[in-house]
Formats: sequence, structure tokens, C-alpha cells
Amino acid sequence: MEKEYTLQDIKAAAISMAAKAGEIQMEHFRSKSLQMETKSTVYDVVTQVDKACENMLVKAISKKFPDHSIIGEETGKHLHDESRWAWVIDPLDGTNNYSQGLPIFCVSIGVTYEGEPVVGVVYTPYLDELFTAVKGEGAYIQMGLCMDELLPPERLHVSTKTDLKQSVVASGFPYDKATHPINNVREASLVIPQVRGFRRMGAAAYDLCSVALGTIDVYWEYDLKPWDACAASLIVKEAGGVIKPLRDDRNISIVAGNETIVENLMGIIKNA
Repeated sequence: MEKEYTLQDIKAAAISMAAKAGEIQMEHFRSKSLQMETKSTVYDVVTQVDKACENMLVKAISKKFPDHSIIGEETGKHLHDESRWAWVIDPLDGTNNYSQGLPIFCVSIGVTYEGEPVVGVVYTPYLDELFTAVKGEGAYIQMGLCMDELLPPERLHVSTKTDLKQSVVASGFPYDKATHPINNVREASLVIPQVRGFRRMGAAAYDLCSVALGTIDVYWEYDLKPWDACAASLIVKEAGGVIKPLRDDRNISIVAGNETIVENLMGIIKNA
């Protein structure tokens, strides 16, 4: 019989695991001995740190929640057919940034119950920003996890801007951008002249958390995977934002922000 857990128990466990992943990442950050391989394309890389973090997370989840399923970017699916719970993990989101020594990277841990995200934890160890959400309880940011002294949480709310000309937007480009015609290049070329600023930060989970924080007004991207979006999408929604689909033929393709600015941005993108 499947054991019952409270969402607060799960969130606390996810935060502890994220902290351990952050320690691994910081231990090897900007290391000259960092080992790297390519995956789907030459642009899609994985390091030994991605693998070490995911192995740690899978072991920790399996030990504490042995009847839960796990979906990981690097190791795939570890399923319990009768489980209503699934952990959707990106051990190192922003691997290209990490391998270059750029400080925007994170660990993303989302937990679903009967297919619906109910807990989201995203931690950026270099920036020491911890984003969390529990379904129906709001989204928060805290600092100090790397020092084991979390500062009081601050509630998140998405930006209230509605005019794209006053807005800073973020996006990204899929790994198969050189070969797939739906690569976001045309869309970006249409959007950039009509906004105050454009950012390509290189970590989808962090982009979405920045929308929840209000530092990015609106974000869109094509061809995301569940581990990119599971945790951070919940954080956006719990911060008062919306997530709307852009198309159904490029995996997870979404726009995130407040309702009005999302509609305004979609109007431009659909012209592409």
C-alpha cells in the first residue's frame, strides 16, 4: 500500500536534495578538469556533474520515497506502475552555462500527484536563490541555503506590466535549431524590436522563476521537456502568472507571464 506524505514533507525533502546537488555543482564549477560529452546534437552537452547530481537525487528519492516514480533528464524513467507520485528532475539546468563558467544554472525538482504538479523547488547555487511552491499555497524566494541559514521567505508575484515596449522578455532556442525549421529565430526577430530588452539566459527553469519573481516580464520558448518546466511552471502559477501553450508539435512550447502580456506576446509570435 502506498504511503501517504504531506506536501510540506515532500517540499522539505526536495529542498534538502537541491542543497546537496548545489554543493556538487559548486565543488566543480569552473574546474579545468570538467568532463563534457554531447547528446542529441553538438549544442546539447552533459557533464559528469549532471550525472553525479542526478545519481544522487535518484538515490535520495528512492530511499526516502521508495514507492514514488522518478523522471530524470539523464537517467530516464524509474517507474512504479501503481504510484500516484512522480518526481520530475533536472539535475543541472543550464549545462552550457555551467560548462562555460557562467553563473546561471540550477537544479530543478518538481513533484506531481496523479499527473498534476503539486511541489516545485528550483535552486541556483551560485546565486543562492531558492524558489519554492506548493499547490494552492503561493510561491516564495529565499536566500541563504548554501549557508544553511535560510532567510525569511518572500512571496513572489509576476510582473504587472502589460505594454511590451516597457517590458524585458526572455526566450531560448532549441538544441536542433540548425536543422529544424521551427527554431524560434523568426519569432525572436519579430519580438526584439518591440520590447525594452531581450534576455537569453540559458536555463529554462531559471527563466520561469524570473517570471515568477517579476524580474522578467514575459518568457516564451519551444521544445522544452518535462524536467525543464515541471517545477518552475508551478512556481509561476502560484505567483499569479499563467502558462499558455504556443503549439503542440514541439514538445512543451509555452508563454509565461501575466494574462495580458502573455496574450500580447502571443499575438506577435503567431505572426511568425
